[in-house]
Amino acid sequence: MLQSRSDIVVRKPQALDAEALTELFALTWRLAYSGIIPHLHLEGTIRRRNVEWWRSVTGRGDGMLILEVNGEVAGYTTFGRARSKGRFQGEIYELYVTPTHQGLGFGEHLFEGARHALDVRRLSGLIVWALAENDQACHFYWRRGGRPMARLFDTLGEKKVERIAFGWR
Repeated sequence: MLQSRSDIVVRKPQALDAEALTELFALTWRLAYSGIIPHLHLEGTIRRRNVEWWRSVTGRGDGMLILEVNGEVAGYTTFGRARSKGRFQGEIYELYVTPTHQGLGFGEHLFEGARHALDVRRLSGLIVWALAENDQACHFYWRRGGRPMARLFDTLGEKKVERIAFGWR
């Protein structure tokens, strides 16, 4: 157990989390990206993140933390070495919290847990990419001190989407 309060626990994943993560991923992605990511691409991504996929990921365990609130999986984050070369060595790849737990400070527990794990690995600097149209994510990282460092465009289906890199030195 990495962080805890009587009702909040941030911990390493277990294979038993796979079903809850499958549901959490589908719910959070539909909420965050409907209208931003083309429907077919969104639903295809959700289908690929099935229980078997999550069992595989949780079996590795390294680079992932689970948020538990009152004994139920309420969020997760994945992190590790930055995928791009540059001054930021650590990266948070994903951070999602169930809609019923958003806006209540629970995401900060995951964020700080990931930052701590990256610090333990002695990775200096942190980068997180968010879709520019995902206002909630952009505001979350801004409030945590991240500042836009780069922008790029991806094509998903026939739609061009902008991603923003938030950085912490």
